[in-house]
Amino acid sequence: MIKIGAHLSAAKGYMNMLNEMSAMGANTFQFFTRNPRGGEAKALNMEDVHTFMAALPERKVESILAHASYTINPCSDKPETRDFALRTMLDDVNRLSYTPNQFYNFHPGSHVGQGVDIGIFYICDLLNQVLTPDMKTHVLLETMSGKGSEVGSTFQELRQIIDGCRYGERLGVCLDTCHVYSAGYDIVNNLDGVLEEFDTVIGLQRLKFIHLNDSLTPFNSHKDRHAKIGEGSIGADALVRFVNHPKLKHLSFVLETPNEFEGYKKEIEFFRKNTN
Repeated sequence: MIKIGAHLSAAKGYMNMLNEMSAMGANTFQFFTRNPRGGEAKALNMEDVHTFMAALPERKVESILAHASYTINPCSDKPETRDFALRTMLDDVNRLSYTPNQFYNFHPGSHVGQGVDIGIFYICDLLNQVLTPDMKTHVLLETMSGKGSEVGSTFQELRQIIDGCRYGERLGVCLDTCHVYSAGYDIVNNLDGVLEEFDTVIGLQRLKFIHLNDSLTPFNSHKDRHAKIGEGSIGADALVRFVNHPKLKHLSFVLETPNEFEGYKKEIEFFRKNTN
């Protein structure tokens, strides 16, 4: 069975997200670790956490994805901004230790004109303070669309980050279909070629999660504009081929389409009907 879910609000706690996940026919989900446009994280309710962890096997949930706030920029040109990113990620990883063996995804950041190499240096410096050999959370680099001065829009840049980290074995990749298509990877007409390149440069064993989105903008546009499934330039047929690909179908997929509950439920039903 396909492992598919949607982005849910963490405001009411883990069990609320788990119940909402089940109600929409999903078996995984993503949530923000804190306000995506702010800096504060809501205190953990440990009773809620323990109940949630005990319920995962019964709900047949293998993995969930925590998403870092959009406000962090690990490769800013401002030391105080990089320090905020470091403190935030350390706090996130500490909080996620209470739900072990799950995944934590973040945007590598924007080098804001310093150049990709300096940006990657700062990202690696941060990760070398966050990653430990015994940590229970797998940290994921998200593939980016390449807008502005974003780092991480090419597989080679992600590889550079991995190679620059002391504990690179704790790093994986979350591939966003909208982002990679906008970045110039043609998953519509050359999916096999894209996966072959990913395997050669990064290694498919590092691919841990998929953000499943259509794109409002055309191929190679370097824009980050998600669309509902079938309403963008990637199209429903290509995304069905994507989730059914033998090298991908074992992964977990999370919808980040511009939807609410009913819209996500319909998209989940669509993929369940169209997967092998």
